[in-house]
Amino acid sequence: MATVHLRIGDLVWGKLGRYPPWPGKIVSPPKDLKKPRGKKCHFVKFFGTEDHAWIKVEQLKPYHAHKEEMIKINKGKRFQQAVDAVEDFLKKAKGKEQNSEGKGDSKGKKTPKKPLKILDEDDEDLSALRDPSEKDLTDSDPEPSTIERLGAVPGFKWESSPVKDDPHFHHFLLSQSEKPASSMEPISKRLKIIEEDTASTSIQAADSTAINGSITPTDKRIGFLGLGLMGSGIVSNLLKMGHVVTVWNRTAEKCDLFIQEGARLGRTPAEVVSMCDITFSCVSDPKAARDLVMGPSGVLQGIRPGKCYVEMSTVDPQTITELSQVITSRGGRFLESPVAGSQQLSNDGMLVILAAGDRTVYEDCSSCFQAMGKTSFFLGEAGNAARMMLILNMVQGSFMATIAEGLTLAQATGQSQQTFLDILCQGQMASTFVDQKCQNILQGNFKPDYYLKHIQKDLRLAISMGDMANHPTPMAAAANEVYKRAKALDQSDNDISAVYRAYIH
Repeated sequence: MATVHLRIGDLVWGKLGRYPPWPGKIVSPPKDLKKPRGKKCHFVKFFGTEDHAWIKVEQLKPYHAHKEEMIKINKGKRFQQAVDAVEDFLKKAKGKEQNSEGKGDSKGKKTPKKPLKILDEDDEDLSALRDPSEKDLTDSDPEPSTIERLGAVPGFKWESSPVKDDPHFHHFLLSQSEKPASSMEPISKRLKIIEEDTASTSIQAADSTAINGSITPTDKRIGFLGLGLMGSGIVSNLLKMGHVVTVWNRTAEKCDLFIQEGARLGRTPAEVVSMCDITFSCVSDPKAARDLVMGPSGVLQGIRPGKCYVEMSTVDPQTITELSQVITSRGGRFLESPVAGSQQLSNDGMLVILAAGDRTVYEDCSSCFQAMGKTSFFLGEAGNAARMMLILNMVQGSFMATIAEGLTLAQATGQSQQTFLDILCQGQMASTFVDQKCQNILQGNFKPDYYLKHIQKDLRLAISMGDMANHPTPMAAAANEVYKRAKALDQSDNDISAVYRAYIH
């Protein structure tokens, strides 16, 4: 598209990538939102979506001059709804102008337009586009500035931090300024921001990135230690998104595939850390995590001032505290970021990342987290992510054991297990997790998506955490015994759904 000269308030057609031009209006961005570096662009609000993006000037065309052309090449229902929203806006704006001219002011002059400000409802009528259930924004709340859900235009995104093109994805905004988290407070009520102001926890959700690969990878060198079920998918997505990655695995052959995909090989954990700016690790349990850091040729030997170490393993808070202390004692920077998900979600780049520790490391890892996950949360001081992760896995493990118990009880009482599943999936507990796990059980497919031995480890650690907090965990304790029985039946390396076999033997 040809370069055009535009200004705040102009109606435009904006285009990103392979997606069709979409009608929008140039508006002022929120004060805390930085403009992408090195790019001449405008901040555009898209009609019919309440979504926004930075659009390069060469990808913009004036609305009226190209309206007929655009309508001819775009026939979709949502597109037509967006055009209708523009026309409705124009009619209301014209009516408002006529009313203003009719009334005038005390001097018979028109009220001047407020230049270069975040538009409020006095400047544009968004009633045709806004969800009726939403509350009106106050003067302290800028115009909705989130790319909240790009349902109407798949792929519309921040150019500096694009987002996932998924109708079920919850978009979270990572602060674009160097100010503390509190600077995000004035942002629109529509933003899905989680902030918890307590002595130990300050939670802020981060934004995530498009699964189509259109992110800007960090120029920092990335290391990754541990290529198991989760680590393999994470590394694959880091490489796909353009990161420079050096890998190491205890079983060296697992590195071969990633070397073919463009990864570099590190001979030891220490060598990887010394070669990289940020090193991630994802191993099986607390002992493996400690050995990786403090063992022979371990991470600690490669740590120098400024080096970043990110522990992604699901371990107990005490292990995290210990690792944080030894890394920072050498001048390193530490972050924990265990992930909620499975092998499939790891492969798909749809993990949920829970981070805690050094917030500057969290921000430095932004493009990496965008590549591997759909959402990331910063939970404050080191240890909080481990606590939250153990609670989540405790719930998941207990739930899976209960589902298996229900399936076997159905069979024992002469009920159809398939009918039980069909009914379950039509009720309030319906979920992809329930459907997939139950179908796999009925098909006898226990290929690991999340190892049974690992969920049992997480239950054990959660129960111990409960003991230390003097908090009862009887449901988790009961589930833990069932998983221990499943392990005794050689189900450790099968999927967590193999807990079913503990009930039938």
